[in-house]
Amino acid sequence: MISKGCEQCAMGGKMVLFVYGYCDQRDCFYCPLGENRKNVTDVYANERKVESDEDVIAEAKRMDALGTSITGGEPQEAMDKTCRYLSLLKDEFGEDHHTHLYTGITGGRENMRRLSEAGLDEIRFHPPYELWGDMHGTEWEEILHIAREEGLTPAFEIPGIRAEQEFLDFLDEGAAEFCNINEFEMSDGNYRRMQEEGYELQEGHMSAVDGSKEAILDEMGDHERVYFCTSVFKDAAQHRNRLKRMAKNIRREFDDITDDGTIVYGKTWVTEQRLQDLGVPEDFYTVKSEHVELAWWLLEEMVTEGDVEKGEIVEQYPTVNGTVVERTPLA
Repeated sequence: MISKGCEQCAMGGKMVLFVYGYCDQRDCFYCPLGENRKNVTDVYANERKVESDEDVIAEAKRMDALGTSITGGEPQEAMDKTCRYLSLLKDEFGEDHHTHLYTGITGGRENMRRLSEAGLDEIRFHPPYELWGDMHGTEWEEILHIAREEGLTPAFEIPGIRAEQEFLDFLDEGAAEFCNINEFEMSDGNYRRMQEEGYELQEGHMSAVDGSKEAILDEMGDHERVYFCTSVFKDAAQHRNRLKRMAKNIRREFDDITDDGTIVYGKTWVTEQRLQDLGVPEDFYTVKSEHVELAWWLLEEMVTEGDVEKGEIVEQYPTVNGTVVERTPLA
């Protein structure tokens, strides 16, 4: 079973809203947060640093977001901020804008009520690893029922460290709606700690950890409400599809969109008058302060025929900072 939140994520339709970098679970050796996100109060919408509420709305519109995932740090440690952003998104985009939140603490009934009233649809709990297998009869079982009573869809989202039968029991008992298992990964933020714990990368893989995937799938993978999210899928599908949504939403008439969701165009240093003299339609170029951007294939043809002295083909991400992936000189 794939939840509505996961369906939207797979389509690249979920904006990621990082609301708070602090977390009281300080001993999670697998925490993937990098130094720029850990123990900060800054907010990020996707990779865009948020300076105002308008930035959040603009980023959601930039990617034509279907919904938003709320993450941290620990979002429940900043409830006023978390609830304000939930209300902002629901007020702007309506009830169909699906929201889910990742949390590593239970939080209690008051938090569940506040989150629900602010517009949260789905809450995904990540219990501390040391408690796996011993959660029945504790606050971790109780919060699943409380969340449902307050109108939220309770679920688990856990790293794929090892298989654990107790998560399946919670599903079968009706306490949790689904359980997402993320392939265990190394990141810049946890690489050193993971190695100290004895974990190594899979051969030929840049992030996936060697070891536990097959055992988890053998024990848990057949359950209809368990979804195993591979690192390849997150990189190749979720991220790429989000970029494609952005690119299609912001592309100019002359921009090309690649299969990876990047934008390709030409860049040259001529006057607008020169382009007009060559008969280039206005829809095929944009004048910048120190250069002109236009259809890459047209620029390539113009340089080859000697109509323009030089230029370059630019490939860049459609994100707000527009990071350039590659420049190919034409001369």
